[in-house]
This record gives sequence, C-alpha cells and structure tokens, in this order.
Amino acid sequence: MADNSCTPTLDGLVGYDEAVQRLVAKAGRLGGRREVGLREALGEVLAESVISRIDVPGWDYSAMDGYAVRADECASAPVTLPVSQRVPAGAVPSPLAEGTAARIFTGAPIPPGADSIVMQEVCEALDTAVTIGRAVENGENIRRRGEDIALGSEVIAAGTRLAPQHIGLAAAVGIDRLSVVRRPRVALFASGDELVMPGEPLPPGKIYNSNLFTATALLQALGCEVVDLGIVEDSLDATRTALADGASQADLVLASGGVSVGEEDHVKPAVESLGSLDMWRLAIRPGKPLAFGHIGDVPFIGSPGNPVSLFVTFLLFVRPYILRLQGREDWQPVFWRARADFDWPRPDRRREFHRGRAYRCDDGQIRVAVHPSRSSGVLSSVTWANGLVVLPESQKVVAGEEVDFLPFCELLS
Repeated sequence: MADNSCTPTLDGLVGYDEAVQRLVAKAGRLGGRREVGLREALGEVLAESVISRIDVPGWDYSAMDGYAVRADECASAPVTLPVSQRVPAGAVPSPLAEGTAARIFTGAPIPPGADSIVMQEVCEALDTAVTIGRAVENGENIRRRGEDIALGSEVIAAGTRLAPQHIGLAAAVGIDRLSVVRRPRVALFASGDELVMPGEPLPPGKIYNSNLFTATALLQALGCEVVDLGIVEDSLDATRTALADGASQADLVLASGGVSVGEEDHVKPAVESLGSLDMWRLAIRPGKPLAFGHIGDVPFIGSPGNPVSLFVTFLLFVRPYILRLQGREDWQPVFWRARADFDWPRPDRRREFHRGRAYRCDDGQIRVAVHPSRSSGVLSSVTWANGLVVLPESQKVVAGEEVDFLPFCELLS
C-alpha cells in the first residue's frame, strides 16, 4: 500500500519541509564498496573512515628558520654560542651539545636537548657562532609531535564526499587507497511525444529534449552513473516497459514528465501496475507534482516536465535523496542570508524557490536580485541565476529585507 501520511498544508498540498524529510527517510543505503587510489578518489564518497596510522607531525620540529638552543642558556641576553651542527629539513640531528646552538631550518626535527627555536631575525650570525640578542622562552617556535593529527584519530569520516583537501589529508597520514561507496546507478527517461533529441530536425509542434540532458548532468554532478533510457512515448505500455527496464538496471528510476493525472500522463498507472506510488502535490513553486514509489524493490521518483520545475525539484528533493543513498550526512543545504534588492508585493500561498542572482555590493553586503519571469518554462532563467531565493508562503518582501538564498554552488555538489 502507498504511504500517504504526509502532513497536508493548504488545499491538501504537502509542505516542502515535510516532503523532503519524509523522502530522505525513505532512502536506504547502497550496498557494495570499492577501493580506489588517491588519484581516482576525487568526488567519491568515503565508505570507511580514515584512521591515522601516524602522528602528524611525527616529531617536534622547527616552525621557522633560526637556531635551536636551550632557553636557560639564553636567559642573560645578549649571548654568543658556538654553532655545533646544521639541521636542514629531512635530516636526523645529533643531541645538542651543552653551551651550543644548532643552525636549523623550517620543518627540521629539533635536536635532542634543545627546547626552543630562536628566529634568525633576532640573531647575528658569526663565522662559527651566533649572537642571540634577546632572552628566549622555553618551547618558543616549536611545533609538537601529533599536534595536527594524533595516531589513531579519525581524520576523514565515512560519508564524506572527497574534495581535493581530503585527498591531501589522506596522503599526509600515509594512506594510498581509500574504500569508497559504489556509485549510484540511476535510470532516466523523459516522457512526451513532443520531444525531439538535439541535433535532429525540429518538426512543427515539437521541442528539443532539454530535460534529459539537464537531469543527466545533475546526476553526474552528484557522482551517479546514468542509465539513459531516452525519450518514452506517451503510452501506458511504453511507460511500463521503460520503468521495468530501468528498474532491472539501476538503484533508482527517475522520470521527467508524465506524473500528473491528465489523459496523456501515464507514469502513475504504469508505476502502480509494477509496484506502488505516492503522489505528492507540493506547496512550492515551481514544481507542484512529485511522485515517489517503488518498481518492485527499486525506488522511483517522478518529477514535473517543465524544465525549470525539473531543475528546482531535482535540487530540492532528488539531490538529498541521492546523498542519503550514498551515506552522506550533509544532505541538508546551507542557506545564505542576503538583502533583497527587489520588492515582492504579491506573494504566493505556496513557498517559492525563485531564480535569483546574488552579488556583493561596494559596501561588502551580499544582495540578491530575482529573475523577472516566474514561468517554469523559461530555462534561460537558471543560467542567469546563481541560486534560488526562498520566498515564504504568503509573505511580502520589501527591498532591503533579509531573505534566504540557496546558491547553486552549494546545491550542485
């Protein structure tokens, strides 16, 4: 039986917060993992936490170029000490002889017996000695063993999507291979007899199929493998065949279009004939219809066919669902706060995720403009924008007020 227990809002519509929480709660975890080398790990999701096998640094070392000394021998500055050894980075120093200094360089191990580093700027180098011009504090300019990373500590948590800095950190603790989550396989198709593939002639009454390519790129940006099922004609048999084909090959089936209840919308009966389906009419704009269900045991998400609605629905719902499949905890987007440079005198009863462009003013404040069109068919608006302005239900906005803003750089990762 379909689970229709989402809390309704106005006119039976489901609120954004409720819908996304319930959708994410339905996401299982991908089975299987694989090992990759560091050079292949960028963008993968870590399946097993990285535990350091070493201390970093592995020894006490000098934080700068200067001289290693005993602080108590420099208490009555100025003092002149013979230089007994030279310690570059990578060297293994000898114990520091009493009454001497060691010439030392940034990153070099501290000689046993030394307890402080005097920066070279307060020293006067002589032929075989050094004059230290001020008193020295014990422990000065020394970086201690393990102060960055301690042996046995977790340095990268499971569920992390690996960025360049994570790769470098794994290398710093000597790890050359990482256990990562298997990439989700998502089967994708677009419904509509009006659709034509780019590059083909465009007959009267037809449109080019942008949704298939938008959704493919969005999935690839999240590290998914895409099973491209192409364009599916507006018929129940063709839709049912595509759904079954996708479910046999993928961890998730995603459909664009055909999820309403019109005569030419066949996704709902097709999914119900193969499994189960919830139809959620969302209290958001754009993107009212959203379908979630199962084809056998394989989850299915159906999104609107209008190109902007598809784009917004993917970012708000499909993205967090896929992130949870991958085991990621950071599925909730981070909102910015920005000043509106627009008036919004006629708010909708639904929450609007309007296309916005954030920019920094001369005074350092971040302000955001909105695209003049509210149409969900104006795909050029999402290239004009660099994020989504969140306009609360039934709430007017006056220029200068703070609004929530979801940047695409946050949503497309």
